Amino acid sequence: MSGESAELGEGSAGVGKESGDVGEESARVSKRAVEPGEESGGVGEGFAGGYRVWAVPGLPEVQRGDDLAKLIATAEPGLADGDVVIVTSKIVSKAEGRIVPADDREAAIDAETVRVVARRGPLRIVENRQGLVMAAAGVDASNTPAGTVLLLPEDPDGSARAIRDGLRDALGVDVGVLVTDTFGRPWRSGLTDVAIGAAGVRVLDDLRGGTDAYGNPLSATVVATADELAAAGDLVKGKAAGLPVAVVRGLAHVVAGDRGEGARAMVRGARDDMFRLGTSEAVREAVAQRRTVRAFTDEPVDPGAVRRAVALAVTAPAPHHTTPWRFVLLESEAARGRLLDAMRDAWIADLRRDGKSEESIAKRVRRGDVLRNAPYLVVPCLVMDGSHTYGDARRDAAEREMFVVAAGAGVQNFLVGLAGERLGSAWVSSTMFCRDVVREVLGLPEEWDPMGAVAVGHPAEEPRARAERDAGSFIEVR
Repeated sequence: MSGESAELGEGSAGVGKESGDVGEESARVSKRAVEPGEESGGVGEGFAGGYRVWAVPGLPEVQRGDDLAKLIATAEPGLADGDVVIVTSKIVSKAEGRIVPADDREAAIDAETVRVVARRGPLRIVENRQGLVMAAAGVDASNTPAGTVLLLPEDPDGSARAIRDGLRDALGVDVGVLVTDTFGRPWRSGLTDVAIGAAGVRVLDDLRGGTDAYGNPLSATVVATADELAAAGDLVKGKAAGLPVAVVRGLAHVVAGDRGEGARAMVRGARDDMFRLGTSEAVREAVAQRRTVRAFTDEPVDPGAVRRAVALAVTAPAPHHTTPWRFVLLESEAARGRLLDAMRDAWIADLRRDGKSEESIAKRVRRGDVLRNAPYLVVPCLVMDGSHTYGDARRDAAEREMFVVAAGAGVQNFLVGLAGERLGSAWVSSTMFCRDVVREVLGLPEEWDPMGAVAVGHPAEEPRARAERDAGSFIEVR
């Protein structure tokens, strides 16, 4: 480091009195401050002795087309092998021309959004085009001229690699580079900086397979090293001090000899994210995800998952405070086979009475394969317990219709519950055409009315995209 920026006192204290004297700051965040120009040493030495982190003073206002590596090298020429350079994404975006006119910030957020995770009033948590889940897709209206917004770098990992290569060319040093941005956390109040781009840094420290101090096996511990470094850098950069770059020295073990795997390795995919939706969004998505699935894998169905779906089913609205549902779970292959064989025979008999050809009958019967190929079947039944009898045909018919509607609501809840368990389903009406047969085979009471059969299983493929439906076409306003 140069004498000017290397001084633990005032030179680096261009961090100034606002961010704290560098000497004082270093004392707060490390066990031992590495002296300016001192080699950080190997893994053991650097790590055991602690580390030092400081903000880089003297950087000019970044403009489009600026070479960030040259600007950083000029401001901090004493960078050494094993240092980690932490760069605020805002200056990367400015250098890459990611400032765009936007009278309407919301429109810019729309353009950067791939998926809405949660919405609360004007606040949106979304997945952006870089795969990051964050507020407002990272679109920033601060630290940029009025009438413009600042977008995140197009490729943060690529930006980090370019800065790293540029610093190697300018100073002959092998450093790690992180590009950072400020995130909120779903389970914690307050903001912190995290790494959105990385080069030459081991972004994750996988401790699985090792043991703790007591000899207990570590089976789930993967440390987000890059995020820890980003947060350390933010302590000295500050949010409003005009210090967009920090350096961490003394942790050479986190610097990869090659380019490293990039911060993209830290992004959890939507399928693996247990909290991929907000509450309201999850409710809506669960309903929309309920799709008819006709092809299933051989993977067994968890009976507990089906019972959890039944628990949701019985929360459906019903008349007179009744519970007009019963769910018969066919968990054995033998039970499913007996029922489907009897239903097939009854169907064939009906079709022959209709005068259908044997070819036509065979074709129609094949439609029942969706039930036969499913690894699990459920027969929802309607019971009229608690219904009223009026002695009037019109009102008695309306009473039954009311209970049938409630049964449908219960089945819909059940199907949505299955979707929430990541199970596919197909509700097939066939049992309604041979209720006596179903009751006999399954040993059901006479007053139970089978309301179809539900095929349940793990989908063999992603369901096809659903055609858009305009809700207005189904609405009449009076």
